Amino acid sequence: MESGVRKEDKPPPSSFNLPQLPPSVKPGPLRKIIMVASIAAGVQFGWALQLSLLTPYVQLLGIPHTWAAFIWLCGPISGMLVQPVVGYHSDRCTSRFGRRRPFIAAGAAFVTIAVFLIGYAADIGHLSGDSLTKTAKPRAIAVFVVGFWILDVANNMLQGPCRAFLADLSGTNQKKTRTSNAFFSFFMAVGNVLGYAAGSYTHLYKIFPFSRTKACDVYCANLKSCFFISIALLLTLTILALSYVREKPWSPEGSPGEGGDEEEEEEATGEAKESVPAPFFGEIFAALKNLQRPMWILLLVTCLNWVAWFPFLLFDTDWMGREVYGGDSSGSADQLKMYDRGVRAGALGLMLNSVVLGVTSLGVEALARGVGGVKRLWGIVNFVLAICLAMTVLITKLAQSNRRYTTVNGGTHLLTPPPGIKAGALALFAVMGIPQAITYSIPFALASIFSNTSGAGQGLSLGVLNLSIVIPQMLVSVASGPWDALFGGGNPPAFVVGAVAAAVSGILALTMLPSPTPDIPSNKRAVSIAFL
Repeated sequence: MESGVRKEDKPPPSSFNLPQLPPSVKPGPLRKIIMVASIAAGVQFGWALQLSLLTPYVQLLGIPHTWAAFIWLCGPISGMLVQPVVGYHSDRCTSRFGRRRPFIAAGAAFVTIAVFLIGYAADIGHLSGDSLTKTAKPRAIAVFVVGFWILDVANNMLQGPCRAFLADLSGTNQKKTRTSNAFFSFFMAVGNVLGYAAGSYTHLYKIFPFSRTKACDVYCANLKSCFFISIALLLTLTILALSYVREKPWSPEGSPGEGGDEEEEEEATGEAKESVPAPFFGEIFAALKNLQRPMWILLLVTCLNWVAWFPFLLFDTDWMGREVYGGDSSGSADQLKMYDRGVRAGALGLMLNSVVLGVTSLGVEALARGVGGVKRLWGIVNFVLAICLAMTVLITKLAQSNRRYTTVNGGTHLLTPPPGIKAGALALFAVMGIPQAITYSIPFALASIFSNTSGAGQGLSLGVLNLSIVIPQMLVSVASGPWDALFGGGNPPAFVVGAVAAAVSGILALTMLPSPTPDIPSNKRAVSIAFL
């Protein structure tokens, strides 16, 4: 800005009308945003493998059930600690490679190490003295647990800086911020589809014949093979993205670096800014203490939204096997067979869900325009989520009342549910891909937009938002079992709580969540500033 033009006056921030900051950097081109967002496909490929293959692998290693709950809690615990820490330091990183790229590269490297530890846990345990004849393999279990915790920490190291990098590339352009998060959600869906497809192919190990060993049976070898592909995909996407999209080094004195390598520094004033780093926990406390009302409401809506989501995400295939198909994972051979068939049907449902998730992600911007804004869209789909979760109770009751049996050689055997009930359950999985696409994009876009008016950087703001995701996950993981037991067991009681939480989240999104100030075209902004 020329010296004769005085600085644009900024009104004090209101709780519901956020001031729009003048653009300090040019937003990066869409092709760079897509390249960075594509890393999500590699990350989510690994997550899909965790969901579809690791539980049986855990049983193969002989991990006690009491340990299993502890292992699966490492995801939310690492997310609660790692993302804010990484976000804080990535906001202040002065590396010559940029602020976000070093953390993304380190996260990908740690994922590679973790996957090798998990895949070769049985082999390492056998070489260390585990007996092949015993069910429990303590040394293999120790290697697996270490690898699993490293994997979750590394995934959190990747996702936080990736989303912050997308926010940097989007600058203060709200449309690009929403678009970048929509592409991130789309590539998550792509990773899901690829991961579920790889996990369902039982002969993948034949591509890597060396993966089958004395300590590693066919199932274990198939898991190894899937992880090899996962590593190759993640490293390829990460190397391509980080090589193509570069950052300018950042310094506390105010050098540019929020966007890509094509960004130009635009000094609004000649005032020198000094940055005095605060201790990390002091910064977190200050970030929470000084959050404006819009961010607090966003955290509340996000928290309730994930209270609704986690019961279904944790127990969706179990619901198919237990309530819809009438099986039992610890019952008779006939019940176990039916449970397995239900779980496989649930895996098909997850595939359909991922396809709808990907398609919807590409249309988030159009959907938001059609309903009158992103907050209205989020509120509407939360009601869709509430209806879907409530429908699980109806499908469960219909499946129970239409349970069919056949008699063979004097024995009674359970049959699969009627085609209409199976189709209804699969349709439910598919429809839930619509609210899931919004959940994976809109909250993160709003956090990036809101953080443009706060003192915290993008990394720290997204790390704080992540707290409203992992805390509900821990709550659901710990409380869902006792809650279901109060009603005689089964999954529907937790789903009903999720439906109520989704409805409340929708109401708050529609009535209390503020809408960001619309983007002002740059030519209009220049005219308005010139006449001040």
